[in-house]
Amino acid sequence: MTLHIIRNGEKSVYTVAETDGTLLQVLNEIKTTQDASLSFASGCRSSVCGSCAVRVNGKEVLACAYKPQSGDVVEPLKNVPLIRDLVVDMEKALSFNKVAKSWAVSPEILPAVTPDAAEINEVQSDCILCGACYSACPVYAVNSEFIGPFALTRNWRYVSDVREDDVAGKIAAVQTNGIWDCTLCGECVPVCPQGIAPKSDIDMLRNKSNVLGYMDPKYASFGGGLDFGAPSF
Repeated sequence: MTLHIIRNGEKSVYTVAETDGTLLQVLNEIKTTQDASLSFASGCRSSVCGSCAVRVNGKEVLACAYKPQSGDVVEPLKNVPLIRDLVVDMEKALSFNKVAKSWAVSPEILPAVTPDAAEINEVQSDCILCGACYSACPVYAVNSEFIGPFALTRNWRYVSDVREDDVAGKIAAVQTNGIWDCTLCGECVPVCPQGIAPKSDIDMLRNKSNVLGYMDPKYASFGGGLDFGAPSF
């Protein structure tokens, strides 16, 4: 089996025995038996930590879950700085969680959470921050400050939580370089290893924004110059 690995912009070709194992196992075999200089990231090996995310044949996958085929082209994630080979720097991408206020703000007295309420954001709670959606997003080609799919998904996870005490603040945080900058192209959906659909979450955030008085700034000046973009609380 032949594997093509893009290393710092150049292609390296490796030949390994056919296997039913994962791409991560093959990468470990190459590093152990052929090329000790090959660099890649891994952690849990169980599709939980997300650290082994790479691109194979132009699609984002987890190396610990993907079963390689002969001729596969493996390369690092896009839209993030390259450190070496398949290792990227996720620091800026992860910093958008702070921009999006992706954490819980609980009231003094927590309301009861019914089974139906718990199911609303059950899938979004499974995000492992692997960066696959971030890599697949085409908006970064024109806006490197875009908050991004996983940070917006996590924002919706808390906005939709019945225990959240700062919905208005979280919605306000994603108005700039956020929900209105997304093109809803859906490229983030098929690459998520957890089955999350950031496109749908962003659409729900838009709906919630409308309820709170926000609207797409591209259309805010319509209707005789009126500005509907900034509500008062």
